[in-house]
Parts: sequence; C-alpha cells; structure tokens
Amino acid sequence: MSKRIGSFIIIGLILLFSYQGYNYLHYRSINAVSDAAFIKSDHIATLSFQVGGKVVTMTKDENEPVKKGELLAEIDATDFEISKDQMLHTIESLKKSIESLKLQKARLEETLDLHEQIAKIDIKALDQERASLRFQIEAAKTRLKKLDKDVERYRNMLKQNLIASTEFETVLTSRDALADEIEAMEKRYDLLSVNRSKAQKAHELSIVNAKEIKELTKRIEAQNETLKSQQKSLKAIEQKIAYTKLYAPFDGVVAKKFITPPHVVKKGAFVYALTDPKQLYCEVLLSEKKMHGVKQGSLAIVKVDAIKDRTYQGIVESIAPTSASTFSLVPRDIASGEFTKLDQRFVVRIKLDSVDGLRAGMGATVAIKRD
Repeated sequence: MSKRIGSFIIIGLILLFSYQGYNYLHYRSINAVSDAAFIKSDHIATLSFQVGGKVVTMTKDENEPVKKGELLAEIDATDFEISKDQMLHTIESLKKSIESLKLQKARLEETLDLHEQIAKIDIKALDQERASLRFQIEAAKTRLKKLDKDVERYRNMLKQNLIASTEFETVLTSRDALADEIEAMEKRYDLLSVNRSKAQKAHELSIVNAKEIKELTKRIEAQNETLKSQQKSLKAIEQKIAYTKLYAPFDGVVAKKFITPPHVVKKGAFVYALTDPKQLYCEVLLSEKKMHGVKQGSLAIVKVDAIKDRTYQGIVESIAPTSASTFSLVPRDIASGEFTKLDQRFVVRIKLDSVDGLRAGMGATVAIKRD
C-alpha cells in the first residue's frame, strides 16, 4: 500500500513539474523576458553654479519637494556687485565724455561753414579791391611823373619871367596834392594787405577746425567702441550675478544635497541632485536572441523587486537602433582575426501606465508580449 502511495506521489510530482515546466517554456515562448531592467527617470538633474564662490544659502534638504523656479541655493554676490558698480561708474563717465565731445563737435560744425564762407568772400573782395587800388596807384604815379616834369618846366619859365608865379604855384600845388594822394592810397593798400592776411588766417583756421572735427569724430567713434565693450562687460557681470542664484528647473524632489553652507565651491561643482518621481519609465536591456516579435507598441508586464505582489502595465515606447555596446569607450578589435561572438543587448524603453510607489533606480523583471 505504501509503495502504491509513493508511486502516486512521484507521478504527481512529475506531472506537477511537467506542468510548471510547460508553463515556464510557454510563457518564455510568447514573452520576451529579461531581469536586466531598471526604473529610470527622464528628469534627474545634478545642479551646479555657473560661477564659483561661497555658498551662503541652501533652502532645501534631501527628500524635500521643490517647485519649478524655486530658489534652492545662493552664492555671496558681494564681489560681483562691487565690480558692477565700478563698471556702471566707468560707463557713466564714458557717456558724459562722449556727450561733451559731441557738443564740441556740433559747435565747431555750426561755425565752420559760416566762417569758411566769410573768409573766402573777404579774401576775394580784398583781392579785387587791392587790384583796383594798385591800378589807381600806378595811374597816379604816371600822372605824378608828368607833373614833376611840368613843375621843372614851369620853374625854368618862372626864372625867365615867362610866367607868373601864381601859375607855378598852381602846378606845384597840384603835384604835391597828387603825391599826398598816392601816399594815402599806398597806406590804404598796405591796410588791405593786412586785412587780406587776416582773412587768409581765418580761412586757414577753418581748415584747422575741419581737421579738428575729423579728429573729434574719430575720438567719439573710439569712445563709442569702448562704451560697447564696457556694456558687454556689464552684461557679463550681471549674468554672473544672476548665476549666483540656483533655481529648480522642474517640479520634483531633492535626491541629494552635496554640500552644507557656508561652503566655497568651484564653477560646475555639484550642489543638488533633483528628480521628478512622476516622470518614470522602465528601461530593459534585452538580449538580441529575445528580440523577435518585440516591436514598438508591444504590451509589457513589469514586476519590481522592491514591491512584492504588484505588477505594472506598460507598452514598448522605443527600441534602440544600435546595441548598447556600439558606443563603448573601448570598442572590440577584430582586426587580428580573433573573434568571439557575444550576445548583444538592446535598450528597450517601456512607458508605464502607473508609477505609484516606484523610485528611480529600482530593479525589475519585464515580460514583453511578442506580436
């Protein structure tokens, strides 16, 4: 009797194991199963300052929730503020200097054309008047030579009592009057020459002013370039001041706090790590031998190691176009002819219907239904 019972037990166990084996093989034949699966997040960020300095404020601790745009940490911006004030003073001084040069240039430009035109007109008028006066002087000198001869002739005639003394006096008076007139005209001619020299100097001064205007224009342009450079530097300083404040890039939770204030950090040093627990997905490293029948949109069952007695539904969102080893830092070298075939794995991304209770980094087992 006992032998018969033992036989029944053995047969039962064989049937049970056979059934389980069948279920296992059948399950594996209709599903691509992999234990190389992890819960991941698109929104995991390590935050750092874009400038170095002493961190004086940190508003959040680990595991605390944050809102997008919320201030997380702050660097002492005193040195940057001082630099900004100095730059603003320099820029203001440059602007005043440029305005002064522009005003000086405008004044010169207002009078330049007028003075130049007046100088040209004066030179032309004086040249014409001098030429006319010189002609009159030369004509008067010709008449004076004739009167000199008449005086000498009348003097001889007076000595011979051929004319009255009044006639001689009349000729002599005419001659002296003409000589005085010539002297006056020559003095006037000299005065015109002096005035002409003054007009020429005025014209030369207008040329000098024109050169000065050009020089002022160059100085204004140079200072404008300096001003632009200083304004760019000011923007850079203002940007650095803005960089002294660290804000949350998205809604999430503080995953890690790397430092405690007060603490001096370098540019790019990690301060916080944030994650968004709502933006989770499952990433599977699926063997190429299991890839058949797996495609975008395939249904998937995800079991997480940390959460027992619960399964998550999902669909295949994407399949990597290349194997995970394609972009390895140390690629395989088969140039020597030695080759060992290795099972390649492809990254499969699964979109989950629910992320309740999940955390980034959890391990999972995934079964993707083959189509």
